[in-house]
Amino acid sequence: MRIVCISDTHELHRELEVPPGDVLVHAGDFTFFGKRKSQVQDFNDWLGELLHNYKIVIPGNHEFLFEAEPKMRQAITNAPLLINEGIKVAGLRFWGSPITPLSGVAFGVANPAERRKLWARMPHGLDVLVTHGPPYGILDLPPGSNQHEGCPELLEAVRRAKPRLHVFGHIHQAYGIERTRDTIFVNAEMYGDGGELNKPIVVELEPR
Repeated sequence: MRIVCISDTHELHRELEVPPGDVLVHAGDFTFFGKRKSQVQDFNDWLGELLHNYKIVIPGNHEFLFEAEPKMRQAITNAPLLINEGIKVAGLRFWGSPITPLSGVAFGVANPAERRKLWARMPHGLDVLVTHGPPYGILDLPPGSNQHEGCPELLEAVRRAKPRLHVFGHIHQAYGIERTRDTIFVNAEMYGDGGELNKPIVVELEPR
């Protein structure tokens, strides 16, 4: 199963060269401080133009409309939009969440106890976990910084649930892949240093 991973396109989705695959995963921030319905509509139209058999999308901390106006979530018609929920497609179990530890942004949960309670809903036996932000200490350190920006409570949950693949973004300039015994971690942020676009990351994942 060929999974194409992207995140943080920030309205530059039409400039991407998206490789073919079975499943496209977008890990949030497809708008840039998205408060206009036209931004969402264009992204949804673009999703419909892609030839991937399946598409999975979660919002990010820029998708204010999706939190302030829940009815706007229905505007994404060309992919399941996962907000703290799961779905099974192509024989793979997905679970997605837009939550980050930030305050003052869309889907921000600053309280660690509240995040731990939310992450406890993450089921075991996942094939693909999609979150907007990274777990603490994994592809969450921008170059030149010594401060990890990932979520410690998410790291606890990932260690417990052991998804085969964890796709996220949010931390620009921390793009890449990291592997452990249990999980392939992908920071698929597309908005690179200086505004240039990174390449989508492709992961091959065998059905169970």
